Amino acid sequence: MNAAKVVVGTDILLDHLRGTQHPSVLRRAMRIFFCYTTVFQAIELFAAMRTAGERKAAEDAMAAMKVLGLNPKSAPLYGALFAKHRGRRPMDLLVSGLCIESRLPLLTGRRKGFAGIAGLRVISPEILRAGRSAADILNELGR
Repeated sequence: MNAAKVVVGTDILLDHLRGTQHPSVLRRAMRIFFCYTTVFQAIELFAAMRTAGERKAAEDAMAAMKVLGLNPKSAPLYGALFAKHRGRRPMDLLVSGLCIESRLPLLTGRRKGFAGIAGLRVISPEILRAGRSAADILNELGR
């Protein structure tokens, strides 16, 4: 059986590092999913770090996940996303492309920023707070 996998959004990573919730959504996700993030989310995360301690915490968080990178063969996918969704945040489109390409859902509280992108499956943090299993969550999304 394959492990359930999810891409963790920048907002979830920042909330975890800022300790706004105990346990954090990231900790809850790591209990039931194998967690990934993207190089673009890592860039956003490190851009938000202000101190050496915050940077170290971000590095530790990145070390606990696999970081997905851009594949140049996917340029047509990204080009189509940018053409169809003009005016959207470029980082959101890049993250969306990596999720679609990897066939992984995105865990984020910023559903609105990713709404309407065909092929992208989004998991809301509220679903994790309800204590549901990874299989139930993914079945609801249509795997």
